[in-house]
Amino acid sequence: MSKVIFVHKNKYRPNVSQFLAVCARNYMHIQRWLTQEPCEGQHWQVDGEFGRLDVRLLENTKYTQLVEISRCAGDHALVSRPKVSVRVYHDAKLAEVLTSQQIYQLRPVYDYPNMHMHHRDEKYQVNAFLEELLKIDNLTKFIC
Repeated sequence: MSKVIFVHKNKYRPNVSQFLAVCARNYMHIQRWLTQEPCEGQHWQVDGEFGRLDVRLLENTKYTQLVEISRCAGDHALVSRPKVSVRVYHDAKLAEVLTSQQIYQLRPVYDYPNMHMHHRDEKYQVNAFLEELLKIDNLTKFIC
């Protein structure tokens, strides 16, 4: 008689405090160059030590703003520009990625494996990527 052993996978549980910490750091990075008197549709560039970011204000409300951030990657047809839409929550002092590249709605947790090969913690990964993208402006210079 053969024994059947069931391997019980631990269900993935997101680390909420780690996620909120990265969103708080992203907020602090964005606050350094977010305009004081925002106007929807406004566009500017942040020129940093490691490259340039294109920023566009898509939506402006009393407590939140929606900005689109992309990095200039040169005029290469083979390289796509990293682009994210970020909701900036001024009351909570957090900045969270809403969309990234071809992902139009990020879910908190993904099953793994999945058809699109997203990480289980894709939402955290994308926000961590935004943090790295925002480090471009160590020596910030604004270009209007």
